[in-house]
Amino acid sequence: MRSKFSMIVVRLALAVIVIGFLAVSAASGQSASQPTPSATPDPKAAGAGSPAASASTPQTSAPATAAAPSAGAKQAVSPPEIELKRDAKVDASGTPLYETIQEDWSSLQIGASKLEPQPPIVGDVTETDKFTSYFVRLQWRPGDPVDLWVVLPKGVKKPPVVLYLYNYLEDPERFHNVGWSERVTRGGVAAVGFLSALSSDRFRDRPMKQWFVSELQESLGSTVHDVKFILDYLASRGDLDMTRVGMFGEGSGGAIAILAAAADPRIKVVDTLEPWGDWPEFLVQSPVVSTDPDREEYGKPEFLKKVAPLDPVKWLPTLKVPIRVQQIQRNLIIPMECKESIKAALPKQAELLRFEGLQELASREKGGALFDWIKDKVQNSGNPQTEPDSKKSVAEGDVSHQNKSTAHP
Repeated sequence: MRSKFSMIVVRLALAVIVIGFLAVSAASGQSASQPTPSATPDPKAAGAGSPAASASTPQTSAPATAAAPSAGAKQAVSPPEIELKRDAKVDASGTPLYETIQEDWSSLQIGASKLEPQPPIVGDVTETDKFTSYFVRLQWRPGDPVDLWVVLPKGVKKPPVVLYLYNYLEDPERFHNVGWSERVTRGGVAAVGFLSALSSDRFRDRPMKQWFVSELQESLGSTVHDVKFILDYLASRGDLDMTRVGMFGEGSGGAIAILAAAADPRIKVVDTLEPWGDWPEFLVQSPVVSTDPDREEYGKPEFLKKVAPLDPVKWLPTLKVPIRVQQIQRNLIIPMECKESIKAALPKQAELLRFEGLQELASREKGGALFDWIKDKVQNSGNPQTEPDSKKSVAEGDVSHQNKSTAHP
């Protein structure tokens, strides 16, 4: 049985990798300029090397206006002011609610799963001169409400929308941040942030021995199903263009973005940063599981059989939509064997970017540029066009050639 101490060790071990990345960035003089609370890289996001937080934070070399919130804006999007009580941990018979869930996690589709959406609850609404942010609570399984942060750009009628799902260790602070909200909605695209199953508050009612990887089939399957219901809710709002929907995912969130796009044709564009995948290699080699006392269980045939239908490497070749994969060579959270398997599975229209380290990624994608690719693609997703055969161009040559061949204008 896992102890709380062992879970802490996992987080500390992963945080060391992030600290090393940040030290490199600091040495190059790329420090953040007065970030709001969650704009700096969060050590708790170490499961993916935490590249997105660093890359999307405005740097000191950027104009001051790019880092500052709108005039009169709050310094952070407020958490909901209404009282939203979570379900009790057990039902009337004393059975833990999570044990009463009837869901087929082996399938990307809802199928025979017994999931009943409840009416949405809208919490706090935050207004600035650039965006409006809504906190919304949804629920379709007992004891597991799903919180959304729906951020709409000002002055845009029925904008396209991008879903944002970060690594499983992410907490909701990023979605409270004014800087993040301004960056993801810049250019007239709406953003919807949410958290994975078995993460943050969605983990707190579970035994410590059950965590994202030990319950990987549930973690992935549940969150893919969540995306379906989230899209249903967004369609019911009537203020978004649901013909132009994209999804951005980092780390475990990148794996889920790939699976969700394979499951739901409403997702027209996919952007991933260091996506997980290739479970037989990942579950044996990744530092994510290296300090887990039960790590040997994850490489056994019984465990691998359960997660095999949920491997992004299986589903990547089936995707017909624009997709980008960004990988960091020095981030060994995703072993190189897994990176290569993902690369080999990419469909012909995919774009692959490989960076030597976090400093290179941060230099290129700072100040919100990380989100420009998916925002551009989703805005144009209603216009049929021939996608370049990017896979071939990045499959040849070294890292610098790969970056050059797919560089932004």
